[in-house]
Amino acid sequence: MPGNNHFLVPEAHQMLDNMKYEIAAELGLPVHQGSEDYWGHITSHDAGRCGGEITKRLVAYAEQALSGGTL
Repeated sequence: MPGNNHFLVPEAHQMLDNMKYEIAAELGLPVHQGSEDYWGHITSHDAGRCGGEITKRLVAYAEQALSGGTL
């Protein structure tokens, strides 16, 4: 849907951003929070590793929430 780029939960943006940089640090990627989301010096492979880990964690959080656990 063109022109429909708004967040369903605006508060989630900062939390996802924090998660991204936390995972990048765990993977040893040379990026830091506040770098204005420029990752041009990061390889596609490393960026994909970071995105894949974000996805795994979000799925785990959702499974935990659906099973009645706490986040």
